[in-house]
Parts: sequence; structure tokens; C-alpha cells
Amino acid sequence: MIRQFLLTACLLLPLQVLAQTPVTLALDWTLNTNHIGLVVAREKGFYAKAGLDVDILPYSDTSPAALLAAGKADFGYLTSLGFVSAKASGADITALWATMQHETGRVVYNADNPAIKRPADLSGKTYAGFGSAWEAALIETMIRHDGGDPLWNTVTLGTGAYEALAMGRVDFTLEVSTWEGVNSALLGRRQASFTYADYGIPDQQNGFIATRSDMLAAQPDRVAAFMHATQQGYEWAAAHPDEAAEMLIAVGGFSNAKLVHGSMHAIVDGGYLRDGDTPVGQIDPVRFAAMAQFLFEKGVLKGPDGAPLAWPGEVSDWFDQRWMTK
Repeated sequence: MIRQFLLTACLLLPLQVLAQTPVTLALDWTLNTNHIGLVVAREKGFYAKAGLDVDILPYSDTSPAALLAAGKADFGYLTSLGFVSAKASGADITALWATMQHETGRVVYNADNPAIKRPADLSGKTYAGFGSAWEAALIETMIRHDGGDPLWNTVTLGTGAYEALAMGRVDFTLEVSTWEGVNSALLGRRQASFTYADYGIPDQQNGFIATRSDMLAAQPDRVAAFMHATQQGYEWAAAHPDEAAEMLIAVGGFSNAKLVHGSMHAIVDGGYLRDGDTPVGQIDPVRFAAMAQFLFEKGVLKGPDGAPLAWPGEVSDWFDQRWMTK
């Protein structure tokens, strides 16, 4: 009888060891190098070793914040603007992580355009935009900071903005230097740029991972397990950019391998993913608050009635990184 019990226990043991806790993650955009650590953590088995079966949900038109609120995802990957907008509107979510330690966005224009030498020169020019209030606040601040008259023309083109700029149909647009910027260089486009932080915009961190506040309170160990494995994935990617790029290419089915490899090197070599001795993913409270205050005070964040929301004066409880010490 004892022998049979031991045999049964041995047969059941592998099933118990292999049992994984399901976790779902919603993305802010289609899979790209911003998400590299998530892909690495899954493909290298870091999540599995943490006892997690992570499902990276396909990108959809429903925002990660909405999927979190509806209980359709356990974690969400959000832009800085996406997170702060959702939180300011009452979403009960908490930021756990910031991927990019510095702003990767920038204003770009054609280098051979003699009419643009500084942000003040953007006054009266045509901007190819993407339809957000953030863009207007950003451009207005940069032009005014440089002593110009913040008046310009806008045509909303979305991703068509880059082709329009290359063809000279518009004067300037915004891009992510570590993706669109890399692609423009590969295409041989001669472009120049202005860095936001040089002209009155806080140098924000970006690429937040967030979860519901109730989940963080009820399942701190599960959250910590996911975040530690995620951090391990990003650390590995920072140390092995080309191998990580190959993983992303295979998982995402990218046809332009040079773009993915170039983007990974731009992120790593540019100090965006790892900044000195700062732990990968660490949120800087000062910069977090500075960008949140900027968005509030510039009227980017609005309530259901369309009226700008007032700066609450304190946002230190909008993020929680106690998982780093677990």
C-alpha cells in the first residue's frame, strides 16, 4: 500500500512542478523593440522558471488600460501618456516599471531644409501629426521656449507622416528615434532633429508596465514574480542585443531584420534601456512627477466633460516598485 502511494506521488510530482500560473499582458502597440524584454523572458524561459505561463495578447484597438480595468489582462504595457491619462481619468492602476530611461521621441525635419535651424523656425510651418493633444502641447512649448511664435499648420497623417516628410510635402513631424529614426537612416534619408528636453519638455521615462491596484494588493508575490522575470529579460536583452533581436524577429515575423537589429543597438548604445548604475526598469520619482505635472498644466489631460483636469499636487502613489526588494 505504501509502495503504491509513493508511486502515485512520484507520478503526480512532475505535474505539480510543471503547473504554471497563467498571466496575460496587453501591449500598447504591435510588437517592437520596446517590448524586447517581455519576448526574451518568455523565450528564454524566465517566466516559466518563475512559475508563470505568460500570454502576450495581440495588439488591439482597445487600450491596455481599458483591458486592465475590464479584467481582460493582468498587466499592461503603456506609454507614459497612456498611463498618466488613464490614471488621471480614474483608472485604478499602478505603474510598476519604466522601460526607457530617457525620452526616445524627437522632432524631425529634412536636413536640407534651409528654413529650419531651430525650434523657433517651426512657426508658420506645416506639421504632419497623429491627432493627440500631447503633440500640440509639446510643439507649442518648444517653439515658445526658443523664442518663436507658436503658430503652425497641422495635417493629421498618422504613420504616413514619415513618407510625407521625405517627399517634402510637410516641414516636420515627430518620431521615435530608436525605431522610425533608425528606419530613416537605413533608407538614406538626411534628417535633422530637436530633442524635447532641450526646449522646455521634461525628460520623461517611457514604456510603463502597470497592473490593477487591487491585484497588486491581493497578489504581491505574483506581481513580484512577473516583474523580476521581466527585469531579467530586459537585462539579458541589454547584454545580448543581437541575440535578443533575433528572438523578436522570429516571434514577430519581421521582414526587415536590419531595422530590428539597428533599433536594438540604438536602445542599448544610446543608454535608453540601461543608464549607468540605475537598475533596468527603475522609475525616477522626480521625472515621473515632472512629466505628469507638465501634462496636467498644459491641458493635455481632460475629464469626461472635456474640461482640463487640475494638477493633484502629488503623484507618488501612482507607482509602486516594492517588488524590486522582494
